[in-house]
Amino acid sequence: MGESKIHIDASPTTVYAMVADVTRMGEWSPENLGGEWLDGATGPTVGARFKGKNERKAGWTTKCTITAADPGREFAFDVGKGETTWRYRFEPSGSGTDVTESFEIVKEPGAIAKFFTKMGTGLPWSEREADMQRGMEQTLANLRAAAEGA
Repeated sequence: MGESKIHIDASPTTVYAMVADVTRMGEWSPENLGGEWLDGATGPTVGARFKGKNERKAGWTTKCTITAADPGREFAFDVGKGETTWRYRFEPSGSGTDVTESFEIVKEPGAIAKFFTKMGTGLPWSEREADMQRGMEQTLANLRAAAEGA
């Protein structure tokens, strides 16, 4: 499990709208190139699915299911069949928002998935959580720059 928090001088609804538009995630993530809605979904609602595309070394895609979509408060999704949960919480703070991004590895992948993780990222599984932590910190810094520059 990992967590990172940052203050952004923008409203919770503004920052939520940026994060919950999965097609834009590639604008601030160091790993994710964005997503596309699946099964006729056009936006963030609980149960909606999307395919995220990631790229570091070899690249890979994942299918995700939204588990929380509360505008201005929380956005969360499960990766694959519940292997990892990603969550964003938005809390009003002064004239802006405290944004917390977190992940929880619910089910550790098997040997084959660990192999593909290494192929896709160039890192062994044992280093993946620390890498994800660094990625969250960079994502939130880039999100702040985008939100405050808007």
